[in-house]
Amino acid sequence: MKSRSFLSFVLLVSGVTTLMAQNVSTRTNEFEVDFSDPKKLVSTTIPVINWVTPVAETNYAQENKYKIKVEVESDKPIKSITIYVKEDEAAASRGMTSMKPDAGQELKMVVEKSITLMEGENLLEVVAENTDGQKTISYRKVHVGSTGLADAGKLDRTDYALIFATDQYDNWSDLVNPVFDSKTIAEELKKTYGYKVEVIENASQSDVLKKMREYAEKKYKPLDQLFIFFAGHGTYDQTFGEGFVVTKESQLNDEAKTSYLSHNRLRSIVNNVPCEHIFLAMDVCFGGTFDAALASSRGAGAEEVYKEQGQAEFITRKLTYKTRRFLTSGGKTYVSDGIPGKHSPFAKNFLEALRSRGGKDGVLTLPELYTYVERLKIQPRFGEFGDNAPGSDFIFVVK
Repeated sequence: MKSRSFLSFVLLVSGVTTLMAQNVSTRTNEFEVDFSDPKKLVSTTIPVINWVTPVAETNYAQENKYKIKVEVESDKPIKSITIYVKEDEAAASRGMTSMKPDAGQELKMVVEKSITLMEGENLLEVVAENTDGQKTISYRKVHVGSTGLADAGKLDRTDYALIFATDQYDNWSDLVNPVFDSKTIAEELKKTYGYKVEVIENASQSDVLKKMREYAEKKYKPLDQLFIFFAGHGTYDQTFGEGFVVTKESQLNDEAKTSYLSHNRLRSIVNNVPCEHIFLAMDVCFGGTFDAALASSRGAGAEEVYKEQGQAEFITRKLTYKTRRFLTSGGKTYVSDGIPGKHSPFAKNFLEALRSRGGKDGVLTLPELYTYVERLKIQPRFGEFGDNAPGSDFIFVVK
């Protein structure tokens, strides 16, 4: 993600006779600070590199001609921006180009270049230096060629699914299909799409929150996805103006609603899980009250885009933006649990979408998935929440 903040160092140097250069590393950037002139380091600012294109750290392209665009900002005037093309970080440069800012661009410089890459793996290295001699280095990988594009499984990414299913309650009436629905969906996700799936049956509110904490403490890569599914009872309180997930031990007449898991709390917890791409689906009564601003726009279909690019490139494009999307089996309404052993209406159509395998391209997007569930008698609700970015999506990729 882009960051427009500056990393400032305030260094107090006294009684030092010999100083060496120091590197400070993050996931995508390496900062090189020159300590040879202490006078410059009383207060200095590291240049910030923002990638406009490509955003993802690993990218796939069919053509050798590749366009990049970066923005560089610095509190101190920019001295130069240099672009290197390498096989890897340790290899010698295959080529380079260096640019200096024009008048008026000393503090913010935008660079757009079309670069010729070789077949196979290419490392793009951008080095931004300011007039104090402080450098920022940032990288992007680009795989070129139809062979790499043909196998989307080579992408450095993992899909996770966390499924909560409750059909046995201490105080509410038991249900017949949530566990059956959830296990069937879990099997389809594992078998067809290669998801790492965990199904939690008949959980208490404490069990749900502990499991959510576990997933919030995982380490996720930029293209990883997390699918969260709830199946069971839900309720809505008109006075509080809020919906709730009913957990195993929830009280039947709980005026304070402390024994329920509120949508507000759930929304906040899910939004703060450090996975860039999260899709929440809820097959519960009053699930649509998860978000007050409901959106049911299907958006543009994916097929026309896919025809112009390889599968792996399409996937990285779809997962460029942070995703916080939800789909519920209904709005501010009760929904059917279905006939025993026959799946709930929502689960049945959700499974139908998964079993479509995304059509010819083998990639099922959220707009495509929604076309299967929107036919239901009780209208599902599709929207966004939290830090969702415009243009985001969530995908199911056939393995």
